Amino acid sequence: MIADLIAPLQPGSDYFETRRPRVISIYRYWDTQRADRLMPRRADIDPADMVEHLPGILLIDVEGEDENGLGIFRYRVVGTREVANRRKDPTGKIVQDGYFAESADAALRSYESVRAHRAPVFEVISFVSNDGVRIEEDSIMLPLSENGIEVSQILVYSEGQDARGPAPLHPYHSDGTPDINPDVSIEDIEKEAGESK
Repeated sequence: MIADLIAPLQPGSDYFETRRPRVISIYRYWDTQRADRLMPRRADIDPADMVEHLPGILLIDVEGEDENGLGIFRYRVVGTREVANRRKDPTGKIVQDGYFAESADAALRSYESVRAHRAPVFEVISFVSNDGVRIEEDSIMLPLSENGIEVSQILVYSEGQDARGPAPLHPYHSDGTPDINPDVSIEDIEKEAGESK
């Protein structure tokens, strides 16, 4: 059972003074893309506009409601940092089978809050992972809507650091494509790759 919903983000609060810059920038991008609408459509969000965010992105489909009237949520897109945090790729799984939070109920509460309010939700997430690592993250959840009324997807961006420190730099995937780490510039990646030759 889901506990009380999380209150929607109030942009007039001190939120913008205390949050990480990339968390703020993705909210501002979402806000610009929605224009005068309650929520933007998925087509309004261009991954090329937020390359530095991609490792920490989740795109979650809302697949209707269950028998209790709560949303059914499924991972559609999972960024490389989010996969690394989980030690597995939850793409295609329902949230209960792929969450990275204190519990499945905690994850569902966050997404249900976005769906019910039809508004962004911000959370500071703090928990100990299944492998005993303390996780501290800022997480912003942004609703998308195809019909302008109901939430059809949720764009999530999380940024933080666990007790192991920042994620290591792996400049290239096994297929030779660059791995974009938001804390490292393209120039740093190319320089490191050149030094390793």
